[in-house]
Amino acid sequence: MSTPYLWWQKGIIYQIYPRSYQDSNADGIGDLPGIMQRLDYLVSLNIEAIWISPIYPSPMYDFGYDVADYTAIHQIFGTMADFEQLLTEAHQRGLKVMLDLVPNHTSSEHAWFLESRSSRDNPKRDWYIWRDPAPDGGPPNNWLSHFGGPAWTFDEQTGQYYLHQFLKEQPELNYRHPEVLPTMLKAMRFWLDKGVDGFRVDVIWLMLKDDQFRDEPANSDWDGQVPHGSLRHIYTNNLPGVHDLIRQMRNLLNEYPDRMMVGEIYMSYADLVKYYGQNMDECHLPFNFRLISTPWQAQAVRNVVEEYEAALPQGAWPNWVLGNHDQHRLATRIGANQVRVATMLLLTLRGTPTCYYGDEIGIENVAIPLEFIQDPPALKQPEVAHIVGRDPERTPMQWNNNPNAGFTAATTTPWLPLPADYVKRNVAKQETEPTSMLKFFRTLTSLRQTEPALCVGDYRTVETKTTDVFAYLRTAPNSDRFLIVLNFGTADHCLNLSQVAPRATVAVATDMVRTGQVDLSNLALAPNEGVLLRL
Repeated sequence: MSTPYLWWQKGIIYQIYPRSYQDSNADGIGDLPGIMQRLDYLVSLNIEAIWISPIYPSPMYDFGYDVADYTAIHQIFGTMADFEQLLTEAHQRGLKVMLDLVPNHTSSEHAWFLESRSSRDNPKRDWYIWRDPAPDGGPPNNWLSHFGGPAWTFDEQTGQYYLHQFLKEQPELNYRHPEVLPTMLKAMRFWLDKGVDGFRVDVIWLMLKDDQFRDEPANSDWDGQVPHGSLRHIYTNNLPGVHDLIRQMRNLLNEYPDRMMVGEIYMSYADLVKYYGQNMDECHLPFNFRLISTPWQAQAVRNVVEEYEAALPQGAWPNWVLGNHDQHRLATRIGANQVRVATMLLLTLRGTPTCYYGDEIGIENVAIPLEFIQDPPALKQPEVAHIVGRDPERTPMQWNNNPNAGFTAATTTPWLPLPADYVKRNVAKQETEPTSMLKFFRTLTSLRQTEPALCVGDYRTVETKTTDVFAYLRTAPNSDRFLIVLNFGTADHCLNLSQVAPRATVAVATDMVRTGQVDLSNLALAPNEGVLLRL
């Protein structure tokens, strides 16, 4: 494979939600020594990097996305020595380690906020966003929290409101203050000096707010469900000045060889691609989440892929995501019959795939009884808990058929419940089954790793003349070419794809059984079948 491509272009990123991966000390919560125990398994998936959701000290109102100290480790996850050992052992195995960075807001228990809140004339007062009440004593404007209710909380002691677009325990930093960004960069440098390979940056597009604090306009397309959607958030996200902040973060990363950052951004492609930077000097990868919200139909998915490919500026590297800690599980969203088709799509499109832990064995959402709900937006908005609750996709990894699925000790209660089906759906069982989801995942990732066309090659759509089937070519110089044909439907199809080549060989099929040569003028596809064909 040619050398100009970097690890984050060639490799697969795998997200670990640390509370749920492996518990090493029988307290029901996953931890860093637990991840260390599973490093050889991670290597076996043929991934390049692990991204670990927040492990910093935190009161855990939002499970670590409320950071109380940016340069330390929460004791429930272990110690700094544990982290350093994990980093060393991962690097010894050829794995990169990425951390979650949460620069938009801190915990209300962070020392900076405690100072800021202590008095109006404290030097750190304006590190956060404080405003006087409206004339009627209410919030300064109509801005809303993603987690329900106003984005403002009144502080009795100092007589002002502070801004939080999530929980009231997550006050927002003020990046218009000259000391805030340098302080965050210093925290980034701390981890880069330790050898961390990159950052996934939380809500990077929210880091700057309108300095006039204008009311946001009503959203005429609101579906009436989640209240946050009732406004158009033109003054609280995607402000032009945020790009300057991101460029400064990128400048720091550029001081360290081979490091990168992924920005969490939910928006249209026209806006999303601006986060690469006009000179490719912002995010290495602005996260592309569109497949998560796209109707699971061949033509809809094809249109999204073509729209994205067309929108990418010169020099921008694509990326794709089908699941994460904020979205319902892939198998639940699209149905178990389509999971292999979706996995084949994710691992064969052009660009860097990000996989969510457990998707490699087809884990589904776990129904969480009301008394076990942990997630703040679900607790705060019980009437829409089924929409906004994120516990169902954060449940413990299913390792084997022992009590608690091998995630924690048999006598321990895990922090979130496991599904009854873990005795049938687990890593140990799938290790022994030649056609299991896990074997399918590994076969695809291994092929992707070794074939330049699949790893870094070009993309081209292929016409199929049926609305159920999406097909595309992956090609690279001096390399085998591959044709991917995916049936999103529940009917058999017979396709004439002879315009690509007369014949092909099945490299991987979704059933892990189909092999041999196929006649591309008469290619039979079963319902929910995908084939990766070597030309």
